Amino acid sequence: MAQRADPVTRIAGMTAAGLTVAVVLAACVGIVSRAEPGGFGPGDGAAIRFTVMQALLSAGFSVVLAVPLARALARRQFFGHGMLVMLLGVPFILPVIVAVIGLLAVFGRNGMLNTVLGAMGLPELSIYGLHGVVLAHVFFNLPLATRLLLQGWQSIPAERFRLVAQLDLSPRAVARTLEWPLLRQVVPGAFALIFVICLTSFAVALTLGGGPRATTIELAIYQTFRYDFDLTRAALLSLVQLVVAGGAAMVALWFIPSVGIGGGLDRVPRRWDARGGIQRWGDVALILLGAAFLLLPLGAVVLRGVAGLPMMPTSVWQAAGASLGVAMLSIVVLLALALPMAGWIAGRASGGVEAIGLFGLSASPLMIGTGWFILLNPVVDPVALALPVTALVNALMALPFALRILVPRLRDTLREYGRLSASLQMRGWSLWRWVILPRLRPQVGFAAGLTGALSIGDLGVIALFADPDRATLPLQMYRLMGSYQMQAAAGAAVLLLVMALGVFWICDRGGRWHAAD
Repeated sequence: MAQRADPVTRIAGMTAAGLTVAVVLAACVGIVSRAEPGGFGPGDGAAIRFTVMQALLSAGFSVVLAVPLARALARRQFFGHGMLVMLLGVPFILPVIVAVIGLLAVFGRNGMLNTVLGAMGLPELSIYGLHGVVLAHVFFNLPLATRLLLQGWQSIPAERFRLVAQLDLSPRAVARTLEWPLLRQVVPGAFALIFVICLTSFAVALTLGGGPRATTIELAIYQTFRYDFDLTRAALLSLVQLVVAGGAAMVALWFIPSVGIGGGLDRVPRRWDARGGIQRWGDVALILLGAAFLLLPLGAVVLRGVAGLPMMPTSVWQAAGASLGVAMLSIVVLLALALPMAGWIAGRASGGVEAIGLFGLSASPLMIGTGWFILLNPVVDPVALALPVTALVNALMALPFALRILVPRLRDTLREYGRLSASLQMRGWSLWRWVILPRLRPQVGFAAGLTGALSIGDLGVIALFADPDRATLPLQMYRLMGSYQMQAAAGAAVLLLVMALGVFWICDRGGRWHAAD
């Protein structure tokens, strides 16, 4: 039975939840106020179809490819297994624009793959368009799907594998009796989660899409906003995006499994099946291909970026300072919302309130940014508020993940110390200072690091609000790529990668430093 939260925590949590809902609803009000029926452009229908199609293809390929890779990782133990599984979490905090630079270095016009194809006399491949968008989404979401499936595989008790070994069942029989029931439970949730993520992906479509045949709804919003400044059409497209992504998110909540975000999954049960040569070498090949697909773009970014560091203009360093400021503000806003909300949720017997934290995911960052621009435009210059609004939206996007990290540990703390604290009449700030925060520090540090890393690499709202004097590092990288300064962009990519991973490491390490047992 959950220990009830004290009145001060409940009031603070309800206030934070109300503010979260108010920010999103205010954006919706701004959009509805400008949306008019019949305001669609000639290519908007194609953008809606392309958005859904690329999300379906991206989710499908990510899950289909993740099944054999996760199976191979579950069946094999080798030196570096835990490190490889841990690296599967890197794309989650990797700035999208950095990954795009790496994918271009491997699959682009002058990339490694086309160099090999040219040497063999074969036609070159283009990364732009539908296949490029899907490729980038698979790069980001294949590791996520693999971790989801791997966690499911490792939840199968080791005794069952010992039993099938004693019965000398074939690999096909093991797949039918143990693995197929697991896949039926995990695959729909993984597919639904990735589908929703790809529906609201903006930076990938901006850099690798474009053109009438490869425009998503969010890219259409951006183009309508920045180039035509047609707020009515942008509002109508934002409303469509809210309906499509919000509806998909609500459906996905029925399927998405509970996911452990932190920590490696390196405690693998001993497997006696699939010891034959064909299965063994097949698993080895799959693991090597998966590792190469993940690590080659990252290695290419580092190699090309180090050479491009001296070519970076001064504006890159100014943008890096702006990104760092936005990240710090996002962390402050996130903790101000997440901590009281987590205390309120943890003190309730029912976890249904936790869905409030997912409210921000029902609306994309560009949709929220468009709504707030419409609200602010008659009152104040929205460009002057570009960085604060970006920080606020980034905090809302990280809120669901932060709650998933904080709530379980907070529930345990209230269960263990709630009655004692109540008997000592500890409540409010004194309860948090002496009981909760010392035991929540590792989770707070991890949530703060995750928020900071995601915020530093975000290329969303700032693309709507920014002017030449107010650019974050991802936006400045995009501008360098647009002016064909690829070496300088690669150098900025290394700087952005170091900043994102550095903020995550500092916050996570700081939270675990002298953490209470």
